[in-house]
Parts: sequence; structure tokens; C-alpha cells
Amino acid sequence: MSAIREGQESAESGGEMTARIRSAVIWRSGSQMIGQLVMWGSTFLVLRLLTPGDYGLFAMTQVVIGLAQLLNGYSFASSLVQAEQLDTRRASQVFGMLIMMNFGMAAVQFLMAPLAAAYFHQPALTLMLRVQCLLHLTTPFIVVPQALLSRNIDFRTQARANLAAALSGAIAGPVCALAGFGVWTLVIAPIVMFWTRAILLQTLGHWWIRPRFALAGAGAMFGYGGMVLVSDVLWFVQNQADTFIAGRRFDAHMLGLYSEGLFLTQLFINKFVPALNEVAFPAYARMQSDRSSVAWSFAKALSIIMVAAMPCFIGLAATAEPLVLTVMGPKWAEAVPLVRLLAFAMPFTTLHVLYPPATNALGKPKIAAITSAAGAAVLPVAFAVGVGYGPIGMAAAWVVSMPLLVLLSSSLSLPVLGLSWARLGQAVLPPLAAALAMGAVVTGIDHLLPPMAAPLRLASLVPVGVVAYAGFVLLFARDIVRQALAMVRGRGKPAAA
Repeated sequence: MSAIREGQESAESGGEMTARIRSAVIWRSGSQMIGQLVMWGSTFLVLRLLTPGDYGLFAMTQVVIGLAQLLNGYSFASSLVQAEQLDTRRASQVFGMLIMMNFGMAAVQFLMAPLAAAYFHQPALTLMLRVQCLLHLTTPFIVVPQALLSRNIDFRTQARANLAAALSGAIAGPVCALAGFGVWTLVIAPIVMFWTRAILLQTLGHWWIRPRFALAGAGAMFGYGGMVLVSDVLWFVQNQADTFIAGRRFDAHMLGLYSEGLFLTQLFINKFVPALNEVAFPAYARMQSDRSSVAWSFAKALSIIMVAAMPCFIGLAATAEPLVLTVMGPKWAEAVPLVRLLAFAMPFTTLHVLYPPATNALGKPKIAAITSAAGAAVLPVAFAVGVGYGPIGMAAAWVVSMPLLVLLSSSLSLPVLGLSWARLGQAVLPPLAAALAMGAVVTGIDHLLPPMAAPLRLASLVPVGVVAYAGFVLLFARDIVRQALAMVRGRGKPAAA
């Protein structure tokens, strides 16, 4: 309840808002980084214990889980963050709607699980999907408190719950794998993590509102949330089309290689960018009456994110072989060419996913819906062509499709954000040039190294990449580094974009 009352207070001054946003970024990104280090240690240990076939089966369940989670009502909860004014009635209606949607979705998934198993020709999926219904029951008790806390840009409370949940999942995974649970390790660990997060958000957030199941007067919420839902469903189509198409053509081993190769290359996008977007959405929403501040904030955030992202992707391409053999094990060696190819699609994917929080916060969810619709048309066609060439063909589909989608999303989003193509280039091209130069140096050194074990080879190349990128980024993107340091110190000032 206090979260709603705080959301109705008068607007803060620019300095106060900047300080809150800076604190939110530190808490959200810091907790995300710590949580991911914990989870990665667990994930890569489990990867070495399980088989590609286990991950192939799990990837099939994620098509169903992902679709169900799109219909979990999060798009309607986001209206609590975007709205300029919020009352208890509206929050209660959202809570009630999420309970109805998620409990109903759990029942539907339980009944329809055999159909999904029949589609993928994997009978084991029936029981797996039925147990995974437990995930949906936690959603209302995660999403609503998270939305109310995000509205107030309170990410400290969320960070505490997220870290504890990550730790619980990181413990459950290896314990189950070492106990010989096989693919069930991948089912149980997320359930433990989701339930831990739900319980802690309830207790640490100190909130409770009575769910309201009468939805009269919620027209604005339905309008905004419905458009975001359309965008999310289309986004799901474009991002799960690969597994949906390949799941019937590949065996579990081949699908596991592809899905985990994609997982490795999307670590930055899936684990760090969403954390920043979670802060960006409420921050942009609070600034929506001042478009120049939104433009300035988006441009600076994009520059800083690209400085961090580009070396991850290009470095991944340059060190794919020793990295995969070291962290995933020799059984994953066939994933090396996939990782190397997929890494070149990820800079475009990163830019593509940064636009929706800004345009949605400015009350333009239609833009995200249009770009998602384009992706839902382009990527499935590319995957349908690529699947005939095996996992490499699927990876090539990403490389061909994502630049086209970024061109469209940039064309629609930049005018709304008040940014020019030249300003976009200033944010993206310097870190890209630095990363490509670093990649060339690392690749050259790799060819000069004598034969050695993969871990030693990786340990030799990583310091070379770090030093090379530090030098090149100071050469090509010194201003961006200076702006990032100023922002961390709280000295960044909005200016006309």
C-alpha cells in the first residue's frame, strides 16, 4: 500500500530523480551481476554434468512455458508503472486479473501437456510440463509487487529478493544434477528460484492489496496493456520460432547444441540488458513530460551499454573454441561454430531490445508491436530456410535477419525519442570499432600460440583482449568512457540531444 501512496506524490526535482535513477541502476545492475556470477557457476557446472539431449528436451518445454508466461498478465501490470497517477482500485484489479490468468493458465497447461509432447514426439514432456505448472502459480505474487516497487524506482528491495532467489536456484541445480536427476534438474531449479522470489517479495516488500476481480472501469489499463501484450506475443513468436521449427526436424542432441550455443551468445542480452531495461522503463515513464531528458538519457545509456556489450560479443567470437571447451566441456565441441557465428548477430539484437522500454514509457506501445510483428514474419521464414542446413543454418538466420529488424525499429523509434541517425552512430560505432580491433588482435595472437589445453589457451587470450580493448576504447570512445564515469559519480547533466 505504501508503494501506491508514494507513487502519487508530487514529482521530484531533476536532481532528486537523477539520484534515484543512479541508485536504481547500481542496485539493479549490481545485484544482477552478483546473482549472475552465482548462477553462472551453477549453470556451467550443471552443463558439464548433463547432456545436450537433456537441454534439448528442456528447450522444447520452454516453447510452451514461454507462451504461457506471455499470457501471464505482465503487460497489464506494466500499466501500473507507466500511469502518471495510480490508485488502490486499479492495483487491486491488476492483482485480481493476474490471479485469474495465471491459475487458469496452469490448468490449461496441465491438460494440454500431452498435445505438446505429441507435437515434439517426446512423451517425457507430458510430466515435465505438468510439474512446471507450479511456475505460473507464483507469477501474481512476483509481478505485482515488482511493478509497484519499480514504479517508485525501488530496486533495493527487489535486489535482496532476487539475490536470495538466485542463490536458492544455484544450490538446487548442482544438487539435483549430482543426485542423478538428469533433465529434471532443469525443471526443479527454476521452480525453487521462482517460489523463493515470490515469498521474499511478499515479506520484504511489506505490501498486500486485496485482489479485485471486477474489472469495470479498467478500460485504460486494458488499452495500454493489450497493446503491450500484442507486442509481447509477437516477440515470443519471433524468438521461439527457431525451437518450434527445429524441434520437429532436429533430434534432442542437435537441438541442445543449438539452444545452448544461443544461450551462451545471449548471456549479456538475456541477463544484463533486462535488468537495465527494468530501471529504464519506470525512469522514462517518470520523465515522459520532458522529451529532451528522455532523448539525452537514452543516448547516454545506449553508448554505455554498447561499450560493455561489444567486447563481450566480439570477444566471444574470437575465443569461441577455448571458451566452449573450458566452461561447457568437450561434449559441447560441436557448438563452437554456432557460437562464433551467432556472436555477430548479437550487437544488432542488443540495440533492438533497448527501444521498447523507451517507446512504451512514452505511451507508444504500437511501435514495439509493429517491430515485433515484423520479427514474427521475418525470423520464422529465415528459420524455415535455415533448418534445412542444420544448426549452422539456424545461426545464419539470426545473422541475416537481425540487421533488417534493427533498421526498421530504429526508423520508427528514433523520431519518437528525438534522436537522429547521426546520434545513433555516435553511440554505436566507436565501441564497435574498438571491439573489432580487439577481436583482430586476439585472433592474431591465438594463431601464434603453440598447441595447449583449452583452459590455458583461454587464460592466455582473455588478458590480451582486456588490455587491447582498454586501449582501443580509449582511442575510439574516450568521450563515452568519460560520460560513464561522470554518470556513476552523479555528475551527468541532461542536455539537449
